[in-house]
Amino acid sequence: MNEWLMLALAVTAGLLLGVIFFGGLWWTVSKGVAVKRPATWFLGSLLLRTGVVIAGFHAVSDGHWQRLLACLLGFAVARDLQKRDHHVV
Repeated sequence: MNEWLMLALAVTAGLLLGVIFFGGLWWTVSKGVAVKRPATWFLGSLLLRTGVVIAGFHAVSDGHWQRLLACLLGFAVARDLQKRDHHVV
């Protein structure tokens, strides 16, 4: 497949991974303040979100550093969009 297409797909995958990670973080914080054991809630969320993102980065990169970098770029863009949407510093 064309390398430019693969890089575009890697950026898109990074955006999706960022939405999953930061959307999950937002959901965890909003629900975590009302649970009996917030530390368990936050730790479980962190481990799950991090595991999904690391597995996603690994699958997308497929041993190519350029794809990994493109995926990371998409992830960073998703963070910036999330930050603007929720007005977070």
